[in-house]
Amino acid sequence: MTILVTGATGYVGGRLVPQLLNAGYRVRVLARDSERLQDRPWRARVEIVQGDVLQAETLAPALQGVEVAYYLVHSMSGFTEFHSRDVTAARNFSYAARAANVSRIIYLGGLGNPDEKLSPHLRSRHETGDALRESGVPVTEFRAAIIVGSGSVSFEIIRAMTERVPLMICPRWVYVRVQPIAIRDVLAYLVNALRVPESAGRIIEIGGADVQTYASMMLGYARARGLRRVLIPVPVLTPKLSAYWVHWMTPISANIAHPLIEGLRNEVIVRDDVARRLFPHIQPLDYARALDEALAQLDASQVETSWSDALLSSKGDAPQQKFVYREGIITEARQRIVAASPEAVFRVVTGLGGKRGWLYADWLWHIRGALDRLVGGVGLRRGRRHPDELHVGDALDFWRVEKIEPNRLLRLRAEMKSPGPAWLEFRIESHNDNHTRLVQTAFFIPKGLFGLLYWYALYPIHGIVFSGLIDAIAQHAEKK
Repeated sequence: MTILVTGATGYVGGRLVPQLLNAGYRVRVLARDSERLQDRPWRARVEIVQGDVLQAETLAPALQGVEVAYYLVHSMSGFTEFHSRDVTAARNFSYAARAANVSRIIYLGGLGNPDEKLSPHLRSRHETGDALRESGVPVTEFRAAIIVGSGSVSFEIIRAMTERVPLMICPRWVYVRVQPIAIRDVLAYLVNALRVPESAGRIIEIGGADVQTYASMMLGYARARGLRRVLIPVPVLTPKLSAYWVHWMTPISANIAHPLIEGLRNEVIVRDDVARRLFPHIQPLDYARALDEALAQLDASQVETSWSDALLSSKGDAPQQKFVYREGIITEARQRIVAASPEAVFRVVTGLGGKRGWLYADWLWHIRGALDRLVGGVGLRRGRRHPDELHVGDALDFWRVEKIEPNRLLRLRAEMKSPGPAWLEFRIESHNDNHTRLVQTAFFIPKGLFGLLYWYALYPIHGIVFSGLIDAIAQHAEKK
């Protein structure tokens, strides 16, 4: 059976692909940018087709010969019109699937009682499912609330808030009932739907073994980590203010947090037992066990995918400008001869950022991150998915990994707020007598006069920071 997975660069899709491969299915992946999948461990085992659900004409090659398609695409932020974009994309996909004689679409949406006044975010998830059904292709729509797993956006909000804030002021939405579900169980439902034909054409609500509130989940996290935390309820704190609070206290930016928090005003719990009847062999974990699994993965640095993998974690799903050397680009290059192997230098370069920091004047990097956060940017708090490994598409503090060539090249694209696109590149070349040439280059394409003023105003600081950075990389590589 040939299976198509959309959203493979996202949190759930990136974990679903290896599960399907291990179950013996032939997997094809639809991606707008195939390069973002080049370093995935399963890359050689899948077929990648380039396409975009917002461009209907690109979908036919991806769907040809496909029996079942997973639809895991979700805008949510980066565009104010995310609702209309999601519905348009789903409608495009639905009719393309019908034209290709796809037998079923499997979709992961959001829990919420449709008879109530849902938030725009939750309403959009339901209407996306409706759009997928328009063409008549049977749809299995799973509806889930908070997904508990290392790297999930909801779990990262809980984790960061609880770790960083000992005394938390909590609005009413913190006490609304919610039914969290472990990422392991979400993947089990998605994969097993292929073996349960009765799930076709059904809306299936899925959740964990117990009902919680955000307050109880934060206190549960605190107990698991041996932290003492106090929650103080307040009668009024708007979703917008709450989103800004999350923006400053967690790695999640306000434009992502706002639609999520709006949705927390709705009670999201499983209201029927369809999932239990169709999938009796799946016994969902309770929150405490799901939390233990997530923390174990974090402690072991085994985070397969992260919420920040998706481009919506930075600037929405707008086309990202890729590096092309051309006229008008400003470059600032430095090089050092390092008494170490290319492999040692590459290990240091790919280990930059996250908890390890930037080796030189780390406080200046944190100031730049704080300033970026102040104007609504991503800042430094996204960190990195793994302490040592990097993949193309990974978030790295306020950078995105654009290109990797093992032991030769690392190129980072800036995602902080700036008047023009910027890159930081490390090129590694073998030299004589077991030495290595390291070339570090900053690239910037200024937008107008302000872009030029911005670059030259920071030039003295760049001189200090980038010179110190390449020296520190050389010293660390030589020590290794």
